[in-house]
Amino acid sequence: MKRILILLLGFLLVVDVLAQQDPQFSQNMFNKLANNPGFAGSRGNISTSVLHRSQWIGFEGAPSTQNFSVDAEIPFLNGGVGLNIVNDKIAQFSNLGLQASYAYRTELGIGQIGMGMSVGMFQSGVNGGAFISATEGDDAIPADVKGSKLDFGAGVYFNTQDMYVGLSSAHITEPTIEWASNSKTYEMGLTRHYFLISGYYHEINSVLSLNPSIYLKSDGATNQLDINTNLIYNNRMWGGVSYRLDEGLILLAGMNINEDLKFGLGYDVTMNNPMGNSLEVMLGYDFKIKTNKAISKYKNPRFL
Repeated sequence: MKRILILLLGFLLVVDVLAQQDPQFSQNMFNKLANNPGFAGSRGNISTSVLHRSQWIGFEGAPSTQNFSVDAEIPFLNGGVGLNIVNDKIAQFSNLGLQASYAYRTELGIGQIGMGMSVGMFQSGVNGGAFISATEGDDAIPADVKGSKLDFGAGVYFNTQDMYVGLSSAHITEPTIEWASNSKTYEMGLTRHYFLISGYYHEINSVLSLNPSIYLKSDGATNQLDINTNLIYNNRMWGGVSYRLDEGLILLAGMNINEDLKFGLGYDVTMNNPMGNSLEVMLGYDFKIKTNKAISKYKNPRFL
């Protein structure tokens, strides 16, 4: 019970000071649409990914997050479209985000650039019935309530055959979600977030490749930086490690089950956090789009 109270107190403090609210992912190099709408359509296929993250394993009421994304190149729209859905639950609190994206794509030098926008809905709620009140009928505890607001994002994503870089922002208008319960109104303001992603694909020899990348998330007050390197064997299996600044290490592994299906694991080993370690599972699938156009020289390899 003490752990639950600490966790809930931490959540309420986060709401009050408007700290980072977007869930974190360790396999962000395979989940770019979640933060950058400019990525939509960049791979030339119908690309899907599903992630499940169990944070702080064994900690009662710890965050549990699911993310589904799909994007596709749409030539007659001169770009690509995408859909990203995030479900995030922490103790009695839950968040649901749905974002539809469009990116205008054009050639730029030896690569291509996508300039995208996203529009959707962010819903937040609390299951007040799950709280245990010291006083029966305590009106300070909200009932089962939910609130939602329109949410917007934007991003730019540039890639060549061997590298990518993206800059984006979420919750641009910083919407405020209101919960009404027991004649009281509770507010949760979403803080504008900024994301920088970048990676490089280097072929060491005919069977080994190196794929370093960085992921930076900021809300203007606090920052999260992941520095990652994956070693890829025969374009089939990969293993690597990430360092998350001021938090710990992330062990990564995965494989391409076939040409279109990939599976990945991420395990966070926390060093400065008493909450515990975290586990993340990723599954991705690409549906090929059959067209008569020639393959563009700047399309991403599978790991970018």
